[in-house]
This record gives sequence, structure tokens and C-alpha cells, in this order.
Amino acid sequence: MTDKTPGKSHRPAPVFTHPDDVPLLTALTALADPVRIQLVRTLADHPDWSLSCSNFDVPVGRAAKSHHFSVLRAAGLVEQRDEGPKRLNRLRREEFDARFPGLLDLTLRDDEAS
Repeated sequence: MTDKTPGKSHRPAPVFTHPDDVPLLTALTALADPVRIQLVRTLADHPDWSLSCSNFDVPVGRAAKSHHFSVLRAAGLVEQRDEGPKRLNRLRREEFDARFPGLLDLTLRDDEAS
């Protein structure tokens, strides 16, 4: 029998890594993919916990998007929590900046020439 308690999810809670436990290579690898950069930039432009996974307009399917979020969680960049059927997201900017000062600023910078 499944738990139908309001606010509970049928899936396991997402596992994430604290940035203090992330090696530099893992952080750089997570930020090396254009889709993941787009996810991080979108999160940076919105308040914490305001976007569910379905709110991101990226050129990949659901399974690939789930994989990208998993990589971001493992790199300490994203924290997720379930609220009913939605998985909400927040960028762990403060914690990540403490571990890797300036790395997110470089990632979020608009590099397009004027």
C-alpha cells in the first residue's frame, strides 16, 4: 500500500552532496555542460524553491533533465525537495561560493559580445 499523505511523494527523497564534500574536478565537470549551465542560470534568476523541474525549458527529455539535476546535486550546486507531485529546486549559491569562491560568478556571467 502506498502512502497517500498530502505533501508526501511516492518517490525517494533526492540525495545531494554538501559543497564542502565536493572535489574541484566534480564541480568543474558539472558546470562544463551547456544544459547544466542553463539550469544553474535559470535557478540563479529565481527565488529559492520557486521552480519545479518541469519549469525549466531545456532541449532535453525528462530522463536527461533528471540526470542533469542528479549531476548538479552531486556537485553540491542544487538542493531539491518534494512538495506533492512537484520537485522544487534551489541553487546552493552561498554554500557553493564558500567552497569555490568566484566559480559561480564566472558561470553566471554573460560572455556574449555586445
